[in-house]
Amino acid sequence: MTVYYTLTFMLLAAEMVTFCVLVAPLPHIVRKKLFHFLSESPIIAKVAYGIKIAFIFIAILFVDAVQRMWRVTAEADLAKSSGTGAQDVRAETNMAARKFYAQRNTYLTGFCLFLSLVLTRTFYILLDLIHTQEEYAKLKNEAGKAQKGDQAKQIEDLRKQLAAAEEKVKDYDIVKKQAQQNAKEYDRLATEFNAKTGNMSDKRKD
Repeated sequence: MTVYYTLTFMLLAAEMVTFCVLVAPLPHIVRKKLFHFLSESPIIAKVAYGIKIAFIFIAILFVDAVQRMWRVTAEADLAKSSGTGAQDVRAETNMAARKFYAQRNTYLTGFCLFLSLVLTRTFYILLDLIHTQEEYAKLKNEAGKAQKGDQAKQIEDLRKQLAAAEEKVKDYDIVKKQAQQNAKEYDRLATEFNAKTGNMSDKRKD
């Protein structure tokens, strides 16, 4: 392979490794730090800018490889259709090698471009997922605090109601004691009255 196709293969391998790292089942904290570093680091931004420029050249190589593959395929079909009798083995081998190299370059550059699109889309989907999880955790904490505040308010209201009920019970006990004392006093006075009334009746009989 030429130098630029070798670099394309290395970039494809790097994309595959990066994709495996992104979709790996990492812990949430590790994934969060990793994606924040990739999305906020200025060094990664410069590297991404250089890779975008490299993808422009890879797209040009892809177009060139497709045209070359079509041309080689057309030449091979023309040679087969126009050939009579035994063909030269060296010519066939040369044509097959040219066809193989053209197809290899097409697939190499095409997969590199396709995986770059998949990798970019996967990265932003996972980044949005992390932001959504952070927002959910924040809302959950706020809801928990609000719920705790409501519970504290309810507990305070219940305490006030309990204190009011205890006051009513105390008032009831006081009234009950007073009623009992009044009843006892009434019984005592009634007994004394009956006793005096009974004595007076006996004296009149005498």
